[in-house]
Amino acid sequence: MISLARSLGDMFDTFEREAFRLETLDDYSGSGSTDAFRAFMDGQERPAEYNADWLAEVRSYVDSGRRMYRVHVLTRPLSPYLRFELGWGYVTNATAGEEFFILDVTNRPTPLPENASDFWLFDSVTPAPMYYTHGGKFLGAEVLPDDRAAEFVARRDVALAHAERFPDWWAKYGE
Repeated sequence: MISLARSLGDMFDTFEREAFRLETLDDYSGSGSTDAFRAFMDGQERPAEYNADWLAEVRSYVDSGRRMYRVHVLTRPLSPYLRFELGWGYVTNATAGEEFFILDVTNRPTPLPENASDFWLFDSVTPAPMYYTHGGKFLGAEVLPDDRAAEFVARRDVALAHAERFPDWWAKYGE
């Protein structure tokens, strides 16, 4: 079955069971939250309203029985952006029910293919690769036909099999 939804936004509006994200970059600072990142770098406290729109969206999905989860492939030491994303973003988003896993490849080779890059996968059926500049600026996403899902399902499964739950990882390596 080929998905009729063509945009990433459409996929968030229509997924029924789960939305999975693979993150592979050390820096997404060109893609948004620039004021929050600057505040983090300046040593400010996380504002209470930080990421409120995304939290409300995630909470609505989770409350309706849908799962939101992601794996971030990374190495230590963490880049300044990853310290921000994990320390402010993941910690905050988890309060809305989003699940996070870390695939730390600091002292081991990645189990993913060399060309593995960011994507969303909706209901294990519809993949949406995401494209970024080297500076972490989001260029867009491409919602692929459902018959392309197998390679993305395989990458998700490998990443999850080798990842650690974020709270456990953060307790050991968080900054």
